[in-house]
Amino acid sequence: MKKLVILGSTGNIGTQVLDVVNKYPKKLGVVGLAANNNFDLLLKQIKKYKPKAVAVPNEEEAEKLRKKVSVPVYSGENCLIKLTSISGYDTFINAVVGLVGIRATLNAIRRKKDIALANKETLVAAGEIVMREVKKHKVKLMPIDSEHSALFQCLNGEKRSEVHRLIITCSGGALWKKTKEELKSVTVDDALNHATWNMGNKITIDCATQMNKGFEVIEAMWLYDMPIEKIDVVIHPQSVIHSMIEYSDGSIMAQMANPDMRLPIQYALSYPERWNAPIERMNFSKTLTFEEPDLNRFPCLKYALEAAKKGGTLPAVMNAANDFMVWKFLNKECKLMDIPNIVKRVMDSHKIIKRPTLEQIEKSIAEATKKAEEYFNKL
Repeated sequence: MKKLVILGSTGNIGTQVLDVVNKYPKKLGVVGLAANNNFDLLLKQIKKYKPKAVAVPNEEEAEKLRKKVSVPVYSGENCLIKLTSISGYDTFINAVVGLVGIRATLNAIRRKKDIALANKETLVAAGEIVMREVKKHKVKLMPIDSEHSALFQCLNGEKRSEVHRLIITCSGGALWKKTKEELKSVTVDDALNHATWNMGNKITIDCATQMNKGFEVIEAMWLYDMPIEKIDVVIHPQSVIHSMIEYSDGSIMAQMANPDMRLPIQYALSYPERWNAPIERMNFSKTLTFEEPDLNRFPCLKYALEAAKKGGTLPAVMNAANDFMVWKFLNKECKLMDIPNIVKRVMDSHKIIKRPTLEQIEKSIAEATKKAEEYFNKL
């Protein structure tokens, strides 16, 4: 039985991880849970899965929880480090949104735990450090993202030297058909109205601006040790082909399935085995279409590709500025196109540090967030 510690257990990905646990109770068990909100659901999860320990950053909420459960409840700034330091688990799942899970992921790696990664920011901000630690401690890092799961499957058993390019598919998000003028006035509801994927609000907005796809390009660079020049993005609105690999002889291998996150979650936990399908099986009545991305209408993708090429601390800075602005947009405090505008300004103001330490990355993130707030206040 694989025993899991799950960061973000009450979120969109975390609850789907637990759906897979429910389907395979003899194969998967829960040792630790962490959540930042929805404490009523967390309480139900604790009672159902009986973890050894729980982490809740908010001190007040943690104290309320302690009165209702008998397991240790870690809280405060280092609660995730404490949770990943417990014994009795072998697989750490990072399913939180944002930059908070980086140190916890590194702590789990250094304790020789396998990683199932749904959090994009970990590799975007600190990919060089994380992958170096993965190799050093000889642990397995499995992507939960559908696109990276697809790339992993298409690469399996093939020679990396024969890869011509990685092709990451992109649904286009909820706003793909909008004109540049229309994008200036879209609402939060418009941007959250994704046609093919059910995701949390933050990721859905990143899909609408196509920043999410930029994150995935950077992740793919680190996961598969590929230069940015060998990674392309193609718009595929039906979200049936999750990504492709083109090989040196011109052959293209694709992974296809109905869009449902439970499949890449289950594969990340079952690999190298394939368990019974957790999703509805494919029929072939759909017409599949492909288009080139439009970097003029969706400049976030362009800025992410720029950050990927320049490297160093720039991807972390871009990520931090984007995080700040997306939450402002979700709170209806700015317009959608303010997001790429301020991301670009923050990137342009940053002095890149090459081969940064984690402390330098964290300092750059804090500075970028502060700079984004300064620009936001001048809107």
